[in-house]
Amino acid sequence: MGELGSGVGEFLRARRDALQPEDVGLRREPGRRVPGLRREEVARLAGVSPEYYLRLEQGRDHQPSEQVLAALSRALLLDAAAGDYLHRLAHPFRRRAVVPGQRRAPGGELEAVVRTVRGTPAIVTDPTKEIVAGNDLALAMAAGRLDPGRNVVLDVFDPRVKAGLPGWEALARRMVAALRLTADPHDTRLQEVVGRLSVRDEDFRRWWVAHEVVCATSGTVPMAVDEVGVVLMHWRDLNVPDWEGHVLTVFTPADERAEQALDVVSARAASRRAAAGRGRAVSRA
Repeated sequence: MGELGSGVGEFLRARRDALQPEDVGLRREPGRRVPGLRREEVARLAGVSPEYYLRLEQGRDHQPSEQVLAALSRALLLDAAAGDYLHRLAHPFRRRAVVPGQRRAPGGELEAVVRTVRGTPAIVTDPTKEIVAGNDLALAMAAGRLDPGRNVVLDVFDPRVKAGLPGWEALARRMVAALRLTADPHDTRLQEVVGRLSVRDEDFRRWWVAHEVVCATSGTVPMAVDEVGVVLMHWRDLNVPDWEGHVLTVFTPADERAEQALDVVSARAASRRAAAGRGRAVSRA
């Protein structure tokens, strides 16, 4: 797979290979065998010399200007999220790397945030898509799969989920692209997740090396609910202030069947709260 976070050159090559001449207004000449755009075509579209563009792809220019990065974003038809990702790759010093021993522990701060969401499941994830907090409805949702400490990307590539979840491919591919966008390449937890999935899952390997990034803040997702089965839920992401890269995700029912499932989950959560209350009463007695 190559070094994690291998930089600007690998990203440019992947995005260049993903475009066709027609995508950028160029004529396709007969007998063309290049899988995507040629280097010189990207250079011309961006207004830089082919020699300079080659240095970028080879990793021999470590300080491309903001103007050059903006021109490359336009040439490669990058959206705002992908353009921002390219800037971060080119200027990694602007974002503090996460090294062993420096990951911020959530403590009670994020748990307090997620508890403010009532009546519907909600979780907080960190930049590597690790769940760091969840409200009682999320914890009651489905056999521990939304519990703190779980990684939603690892879980979506579980062979049982892959085989049984409707719409799995679109969901998993979007999560891979979201992971690449948010996570710090130097974060050891990201390296663990990418390393594990790259070894065991061909789909993950293919999507990871494609260098796709996506910034989606809402949508629908199939979710498996114990005693009910798979239901469709709306989700919306909200950034958590003072916690860079941490996201509060709120789930709401997308149809009547999902509403019925949420009623089951709510009853389960209420039963757990009652049992916990009885346990505390016994311990005080």
